[in-house]
Amino acid sequence: MKKVINYVLLAASMTAGIAASANANDLNDLLKQVKADRLSEAKIDKKREAEFTSARADKQALLNKAKAQLKAEQERNKRLTKEYAQNEITLAQKEVELDNAKGTLGEMFGVSRAAAADAYGQIATSIVSAQYPGRGEALDAIANAKAIPELEQLEELWFALQTEMTQSGEISQFTAEVTNLDGTKSTESVTRIGTFNLVSENGYLNYNDEMGQIQPLAKQPAGYIAGTASDFFGETSGFAPVYLDPSRGAILTLETRKKTLMEFYHEGKEVGYGITILLVLGMLIALERIIVLGAVSAKMKAQEKNLSQPNENNPLGRLLKVYQDNKEADAETLELKLDEAILRETPTVDRGINLIKMFAAIAPLMGLLGTVIGMIMTFQTITLFGTGDPKIMAGNISLALVTTALGLIAALPLILVHSIVAGRSKSVLHKLDEQSAGLIAAIAEKESK
Repeated sequence: MKKVINYVLLAASMTAGIAASANANDLNDLLKQVKADRLSEAKIDKKREAEFTSARADKQALLNKAKAQLKAEQERNKRLTKEYAQNEITLAQKEVELDNAKGTLGEMFGVSRAAAADAYGQIATSIVSAQYPGRGEALDAIANAKAIPELEQLEELWFALQTEMTQSGEISQFTAEVTNLDGTKSTESVTRIGTFNLVSENGYLNYNDEMGQIQPLAKQPAGYIAGTASDFFGETSGFAPVYLDPSRGAILTLETRKKTLMEFYHEGKEVGYGITILLVLGMLIALERIIVLGAVSAKMKAQEKNLSQPNENNPLGRLLKVYQDNKEADAETLELKLDEAILRETPTVDRGINLIKMFAAIAPLMGLLGTVIGMIMTFQTITLFGTGDPKIMAGNISLALVTTALGLIAALPLILVHSIVAGRSKSVLHKLDEQSAGLIAAIAEKESK
């Protein structure tokens, strides 16, 4: 600071030397200003020194406080470490004392937990829980307990087992909420048959223990099984037969997975549908022939009672008409005329019979065709995917077997109705031949006389 003042004074002296004519009052003012500035700078410096000293003291206080806290935490750490080690020793001693105090109760603890776990697995999945929900909570508490169960808990285990045993031999009807396959819920009357099945008016039901819901089966078993369940549900007294599932749903699930006859039929696909068309056409033709030939036979029987007045609404009447028109002819000519009349009637009587026979022959051949197609597709599947998964080949093998069965099923009734229709046709033609021979014999006898 003194150097600065000296420089200022030197500059003032030089200025005074250069401008000797300057006013003396100005120099005095300049000196006063310089002295005032020196005093102001000194005050500022002292203030800064005081602030720095104060801040240094605060920082030192904070450092001392942090060191004190560190020392306290280190002492606390030592104390807690010592307490933890002592607690570990005490805990081990207490466990030994607990084992000694339990004695044989430890075995009972293990047995009760095991029994509760087994009972929980059985009761939670039992259909009795559909009627009495929440029975497994007490058993689950015993099975997962880490202490010896109390007397009340052991009684709950006893009651649960006794209830399951009692309900397994009873048939009970109750109202419950049924969750349908589309997710909607409805309240229905349900009949529980022991621990075997749940049935309603719509058939068998299933109890989903994971969700705690009663649900209908995805597909009811075969009609004769589901029918007994519906009939049993509707009975109010007496005895009614019903199919039971002793495996708690396993057998019933397998039954629902079995394919119905319609599912087997549709596995025949286009070949099976073609065989069905042949069967339907053949049966329709046979039905038409049976009706027509039955009516013809009835009219011919009526005509036999009145041979003198032929009626042209039946083959025999038309044959008699030919006889009356050629009564005066000789026997040989009359025979030719009657043979011609019989030949005229034969196509009408035999119409469609050969078609039925042809359908009966084609149906097994179409079944064989389906078998060949199915085997070709099976070998193609084996080529692409191998033989690791038989389910991949099941569809094609079904096509091969189902079409063969459909062909035989179609052929058997077609052969039967063909025999019936052919027999009736032959009966009509035989009667015409018989009447023709009698008429010719009558003419021949007249000529011999």
